[in-house]
Amino acid sequence: MTTRRQLLGSIPATGAAFALGGALVSEGPAHAQEARPVLEGHFHPKGKAPSPHTIRILEDSRATLPFADTRDIAEQERGLIARRTDPRIMADAGNVAFDMSDYDFLNGTGDFDSIHPSMTRIARLNNNFGLYEVVPGIYQVRGFDLSDMTFVRGKTGWILIDVMTTVETARAAWDLFQEHVGEGLPVAAVIYSHTHGDHFGGVRGVVTDEDIRSGRVEIIAPDGFMQFTISENVYAGNAMNRRLFYQYGLLLPVAPHGFVTQGLGHRIPAGATSLIAPTRLVSDPIEEFEVDGIRMIFQNTPNTEAPREMNTYIPDLKALWMAENVTATLHNIYTLRGAPVRDPLNWARYINEALWLFGQEAEVMFASHHWPRWGNDRIREVLRDQRDLYANMNNQVLHYANQGVTINQIHNVYRMPASLQQKWHCRGYHGSPEHNARGVVQRYLGFWDCNPATLIPLSPEDSAPLYVEMMGGSATILAKAAELHDSGDYLHAVEILNKLVLAEPANADAKDALADAFEQLGYQQENPGLRNSFLAAAYELRTGIPQGTIASSSGPDVIRAMSTELFLNFLGIKMDSRRAEGLSFVMNLVTPDNGERFVVELSNATLTNIEGYQAEDADLTLTVNRSDLERVMGGVATLEDLLAEGAAQAEGDLAILGQLAGLMVEFDPRFEIMPGTKSRTDLPDGEALQAEIGAVIPE
Repeated sequence: MTTRRQLLGSIPATGAAFALGGALVSEGPAHAQEARPVLEGHFHPKGKAPSPHTIRILEDSRATLPFADTRDIAEQERGLIARRTDPRIMADAGNVAFDMSDYDFLNGTGDFDSIHPSMTRIARLNNNFGLYEVVPGIYQVRGFDLSDMTFVRGKTGWILIDVMTTVETARAAWDLFQEHVGEGLPVAAVIYSHTHGDHFGGVRGVVTDEDIRSGRVEIIAPDGFMQFTISENVYAGNAMNRRLFYQYGLLLPVAPHGFVTQGLGHRIPAGATSLIAPTRLVSDPIEEFEVDGIRMIFQNTPNTEAPREMNTYIPDLKALWMAENVTATLHNIYTLRGAPVRDPLNWARYINEALWLFGQEAEVMFASHHWPRWGNDRIREVLRDQRDLYANMNNQVLHYANQGVTINQIHNVYRMPASLQQKWHCRGYHGSPEHNARGVVQRYLGFWDCNPATLIPLSPEDSAPLYVEMMGGSATILAKAAELHDSGDYLHAVEILNKLVLAEPANADAKDALADAFEQLGYQQENPGLRNSFLAAAYELRTGIPQGTIASSSGPDVIRAMSTELFLNFLGIKMDSRRAEGLSFVMNLVTPDNGERFVVELSNATLTNIEGYQAEDADLTLTVNRSDLERVMGGVATLEDLLAEGAAQAEGDLAILGQLAGLMVEFDPRFEIMPGTKSRTDLPDGEALQAEIGAVIPE
């Protein structure tokens, strides 16, 4: 299990002052925008109030959105049995895993001038910290985690559908459930709906290895679950974790001017993640069998919201589980933290299939986030709308692309149909129409806009100095940026200030001005990922990247689940090929305990491997049990350590191992995104931020 402490753990989540502001921020000379006053009560000492332009945009949004439709509010409240008395869920490591009281500022009915009114609405709906009845025999705990946990009454015990992100939140959900409903009955089965960490990471909070070994608990998942659970987030995992700081606002305190909600739920909890491999896989497109005496029909929906995902229908209860394929939001086609672009037309096709297979008779529909929908008419409405949402985005973006609209224009051209814009469950609380539209173009046509000027572009930091020179230098740019800012033209201000910051990363005035523009754009966003990204960039421009403890991105469960081939492929990614010029070797790897054999070859500054073969002329043959190799994979031992203790045997040139180790690079999990924001190392003792990253990459 991997423990990830809550980022900025030493900063009050909703306090009026930013605890480390004075130490973290090096004040520069006043710049052209300093007339805009610092906002008292903002979590950052340079934070600004929403401008009149921002306030007007938020007021206009409130006037045009369907606030008269309050069905979601009634559905969210329905079936409440009990709330957890203690708002804090503690992690086993001693830190706070999740604190619902962080979101007390959302209580009430008023609006905030720094939060889009639609975001305020979904944030309040996500304040559902309790146990709910879906229908007799089906219950959910919501609000403890980014995701929900569902309980279905079986013949001998409870069937759990998705088990949250962390061991601690899952355990707390189970405890609350047992206190009020569970009758002391055990877990009979666990169903993982799909391959994202916020749906399986809490499994060891409710299931033990002995439960699995004894056969008391069955774990069911879609075919290919383990392969895609690991592979989707390994190869680019370090970059994904760093980008997660922006999409999920991990450095932002929970506050009206900072983090508000993540749309699907509130924040990722800061606890321990785990993984137990499935004991039964659902392989057929439609597969029916009993789970602890309950008849279930599984619909495999590969390459939709996740590489492997499945919906589940419980016909005797007329209950339809839509996993994360249908929730109360437009989801991500392109995910800001990074992932292969999803197939929206395929997604729409599977929703349509669910509508016709199950939606004609279902009386309740529920999912791994948000709240259920009751009544067949309501279920069919939501399914049709969500089907049309993804199909329209796919088809109309391609309609424009086939007329020459490029990836750099489509987000300003594509608009969802007005009828869908007036449906709350189609609003962009996780995906946004803007970044999803670009994702569709990327999926079909790639990054290039077909203008040769952008085919082999200069790197931004290389072209920026010429732009700055041609614009008349930093003073001229700052003056113009202040004018644009004061007129509410923040995107144009960002356009020129970004060039200046790229050209002059040490220019404090430029960074502050860019941060001010980002902040206003953040306040204006309905989509949490967009808001968090703008505000996170503003934070890092003002503060730098905080130092902190870095946790491993892979706990023991994940390491054991990683295939040997996946590990060897990742070594090829970690290897700096510039160091490998002129080097070559052939190595045999044998793992007797699981019968694997590999040839690992370094040639042409490239590390490759192939399973099932052995080279007769190998320079080195290394024999080590896979169980021992996992210690190397987890970073707790080296191959040399294993050789020294006799856990590995080698024949041939042992120098190859040292040579290979010398080619590897440890990725920096705090690499710079905004120019001039290198990790801060000048913090006074005792004031370093306790920032641990890498526990789990969700969604």
